[in-house]
Amino acid sequence: MTANAINIEELVEKQRAFFKTGATRSVSARVLLLQKIYDSISAREQEILDALYADLGKCPTEAFMTEVGLTLKELSEQMKHVHKWAKPLRKRTWLANFHSVSYSIPEPYGVVLVMSPWNYPFMLCMEPMIGAVAAGNCCVVKPSAYSPATSAVIRKIIEEACPPEWVAVVEGGRAENKALLETRFDYIFFTGGTKVGREVMAKAAMNLTPVTLELGGKSPVVIDDSADLKLAAKRIAFGKLVNCGQTCIAPDYVLIDRRVEEQFVEYLVEAIEKCYGADPISSPDYGCIINEKHYNRLMNLVDIRKTYYGGVTDPARLKLSPTIMRNVTAEDAVMQEEIFGPILPIIAVDTMVEAEDFIVSREKPLALYLFTKRKVVEERFLQHVSFGGGCVNDTIMHIASSELPFGGVGNSGMGAYHGKKSFETFSHYKSVLKKYNWIDLPLRYAPHNSKLVDKLLHIFLR
Repeated sequence: MTANAINIEELVEKQRAFFKTGATRSVSARVLLLQKIYDSISAREQEILDALYADLGKCPTEAFMTEVGLTLKELSEQMKHVHKWAKPLRKRTWLANFHSVSYSIPEPYGVVLVMSPWNYPFMLCMEPMIGAVAAGNCCVVKPSAYSPATSAVIRKIIEEACPPEWVAVVEGGRAENKALLETRFDYIFFTGGTKVGREVMAKAAMNLTPVTLELGGKSPVVIDDSADLKLAAKRIAFGKLVNCGQTCIAPDYVLIDRRVEEQFVEYLVEAIEKCYGADPISSPDYGCIINEKHYNRLMNLVDIRKTYYGGVTDPARLKLSPTIMRNVTAEDAVMQEEIFGPILPIIAVDTMVEAEDFIVSREKPLALYLFTKRKVVEERFLQHVSFGGGCVNDTIMHIASSELPFGGVGNSGMGAYHGKKSFETFSHYKSVLKKYNWIDLPLRYAPHNSKLVDKLLHIFLR
């Protein structure tokens, strides 16, 4: 359904009415709905793959690996564990509250809004929605207008599997986004850029609506002289070029020990051509830029004078080949914004201290990737550099584990999800103290003139 076909406020009110019936409180009903979503995705797998190719030029293997497969795995995890996660959690009770028990009850927020981006238009739309449903919420899903083919398939899947009073899709562009953000929700989950993230948070603040913001930033790669350079090049090429670099956690730039830069760059070119051939933009495994606007933005970031490799373009197909830039400085255009494309600037440094200072003097990144064999270097970066998440001796693969919550820090976002953390994100944990009636300790009651009471209070409250 589109925003033109149904009034957004009316939709939200219908979901509120449904939520008040208590139907979503049943964990078994949640699991049944998640199973229907799983079955619908499985039945429409080829449609999803075709849509991802139409929107982003993703080959079937990459599309399944990075979108459909991860979504199905997340569904499996939620269905497997949600009965356990939804149980009250017993907590330790202080002696001062004798005799009583303490526990925390996870409860759904109510009606939540999930706003997703275009770069992983299926997975980044479905995974938050799955967490919202698992936690017992009703949900309005807003896919990106920049990926219309995938948005259409998402609508089909949700309409096929879900009652609209439980989960519904609103398609459209800025007008629909504006209308949604002016509607009161009980929780908002947004994935996208920092600029729009600020607008979402400002709108949410009007209603004191809690938010999760999954944003982005310039995620660095740090390589010291002890690293396995050939393996590092292979893994960096993968992380940078999957989805044609249009990944929020893609390596954005490289800080490398000057002594090993030359060797690393040779390995990097070798790794790129092993994956995509000598003419990458002709490879069936290499995608395209989402639209002309972003293609032109990327063109403005490429400095031909500093282009060491690549830079081949095909405007008609929105193609830009893997592009390595060297002798890059902090003042270059390519270092002023998140690249979100297949351009990799390389900055040589003399020490790891210089690399650390470069990172911490800027906004906190969504991800950091460190390549080293030295434990002391690893510990230094993990303890002293703030980032959302990352890898040691790999790139982007931390996203593939439901045991590792995914999220940013500072300008790169707030809140996290995946696996159990998704359930927790979409749940309010209600704290309860249950006091028994057979005894009522007099310590808290006035008058407070007993030395024995004072002594007991000092014992209980230390």
